[in-house]
Formats: sequence, C-alpha cells, structure tokens
Amino acid sequence: MTQAVLTYRDATADDVPDVVALVESAYRGEASRAGWTTEADLLEGRRTDPDGVADVIARDRSRLLLAERDGVLVACCQLEHRGDHAYFGMFAVRPTLQGGGVGRAVIAEAERRARTDWGAADLHMTVIRQREDLIRWYERRGYRRTGEMSPFPYGDERFGIPQRDDLEFELLVKPLP
Repeated sequence: MTQAVLTYRDATADDVPDVVALVESAYRGEASRAGWTTEADLLEGRRTDPDGVADVIARDRSRLLLAERDGVLVACCQLEHRGDHAYFGMFAVRPTLQGGGVGRAVIAEAERRARTDWGAADLHMTVIRQREDLIRWYERRGYRRTGEMSPFPYGDERFGIPQRDDLEFELLVKPLP
C-alpha cells in the first residue's frame, strides 16, 4: 500500500490552532520525543503561540506553507521573502511521520516556491547550533554552515525556557538552482 500524496497550500487564519498544535508536538514536551527533532532537552515551555502563527500568516512577503495528506495537516514551514533570498522557519513534521520522507518533500517544495514565486537566489535559516543531528540533516540537503551566530533570546519566554546557558543560532544557507 502506498502513502497518500502530499498536497500543499498556504495557511489561513482558520489554520492557526492546528499549526500551533503541530509545531508544539514536533519540538516540545513528551509528544515530541516520538520524533527525532525534539528540543525538549534544550528548551521547555512553548515553541510558538497563536499570535505568532497568525502574524506569520498575515505578514506581507510571508507565507506559512502547509503540507497535508488526505486533508490532514502533517507538516508546515514559514517562508519569508527578504530581497535576494528567502527565510525558512517554523518547520515542523508530525513526530510519528519524521524519518519517512515528509520533511525532505516539504523542504524541496519550499525551495521550489521561494525560487519560482519570488526569484530567491538562496534560502536562509537559523538553527540552534547545539542541534548537531538536525544541522547534519540540513547539510545533506545542500545547506552549508556559515559560522555566523546570533544570540538566543534569553528572557523571552515566547521562544521557550532554556535549559542551558550557551544556546545560540547558526545561519545555514543554500543556493537555489
């Protein structure tokens, strides 16, 4: 039996609760441990909230791309047009589907849309530098580490409650063909 095909669409305000639930399940708490992308050992608290998701959906030059299988939300990512490049973020795959190709398909679709819809030359993302397994996964998809770091927003619980004091983000970049 074959897996149902992924379909893609841009999120609307009606999707906010489902997106928040998906992102939280992929990164925080015990549910996230069913997948390999959990941040539960690095951060507690929330990963996003309804206002943050609604802002991504409403913001100019931004979209929240949803991936569905048989009408059920299975993954999402944020794309934001920033001049000659696009930013990729809020990437989440349902934990029980991680490792099965959904993430690869979604990132490929995000790259395609950034290139064809906006003419972006590169896709940029920031990843917590301590997430070595995740960074290696991105490297296998053509992203390169830049060594450019930015601080983790300590004290801003909208981004979670850090469980260590050395967190920072590294910029990863991939040229889009």
